[in-house]
Amino acid sequence: MKIALIGATGLVGEKMLRVLEEQSIRATTLLAVASDRSLGKSIHYFDQELSIIQASEALEARPDIVLMSAGGNVSRKLAPLFVSQGSVVIDNSSAWRNDAAVPLVVPEVNAHTISRHKGIIANPNCSTIQLVTALACLHRAFGIKRLVIATYQSVSGSGIKGLQQLENEQNGFSTATPAYPHPIHKNVIPHGGDFNAEGDTAEEEKLLFETRKILEAPTIAITSTVVRVPVTGGHSMAVNIEFEKDFSLDAISQLLKQAPGIVLQDDPQQNIYPMPIDAADKDAVFVGRIRRDKSIASGLNMWIVADNLRKGAATNAVQIAKFLIENKLV
Repeated sequence: MKIALIGATGLVGEKMLRVLEEQSIRATTLLAVASDRSLGKSIHYFDQELSIIQASEALEARPDIVLMSAGGNVSRKLAPLFVSQGSVVIDNSSAWRNDAAVPLVVPEVNAHTISRHKGIIANPNCSTIQLVTALACLHRAFGIKRLVIATYQSVSGSGIKGLQQLENEQNGFSTATPAYPHPIHKNVIPHGGDFNAEGDTAEEEKLLFETRKILEAPTIAITSTVVRVPVTGGHSMAVNIEFEKDFSLDAISQLLKQAPGIVLQDDPQQNIYPMPIDAADKDAVFVGRIRRDKSIASGLNMWIVADNLRKGAATNAVQIAKFLIENKLV
């Protein structure tokens, strides 16, 4: 089994390496690819020290699986080249998510779509992953009619630049190329990606399209506001749900307790609820603050937290790779 990791020295790439080890996915050959700036560097994988190579070398090696986390432009260029040589590409960018022929996969929710791939499988946006992981079992049981979402997204979602800007501002330094148009230290910024003509951001558009695609529910009404907060890691979401059918809070809790990948933390009287600090470096999606929305029929409020670099990116991609391997689809 040959695996190529494109973007091996980035935040998500480094997490992918660790998750591969934790999931005991030991490739006979691991090809670590990064930009020219990283050539000459090395990474650790199990008991090996691997040198960073160029993408052209990885292409010549014809890997079975390609884990790609190097941005949309790189993916649009490289993914078809790997596919033409027989590789299966699991892509973490937004390049292929809107393509009807490309499965958009969260294994706990729609692993059945993986076998439909034509060489490329898309990893969803980090916020979408934790959202649909929590909602899938509830949608199957009660039917989701409408979602109102507010996200509280950490700066690590903007990569190293976001972390550097927050750290610099905390220490009183300026940033030559900031990730955000405003200070993030002691501030919140209601801005995630470029704005469209209607005033929605790219991150808000992703939540709409990707949630519908993964849940195979094109009629769910979805509105959201994406907010960047001065937290180093972990995304949080306040989610208001209007169901088609009535429900009991006990039924909601039982479904979430049984759902794969979910940890229920819902005892507010004891100050128990999900927080990013507790989700750090964990693969689960944490759910709490479950309560009725009394302003509408069949309404529910819930709070969802996950590590955006783990389940929101690296872990989800590695789970897809593991499914391919275990089901002999590569």
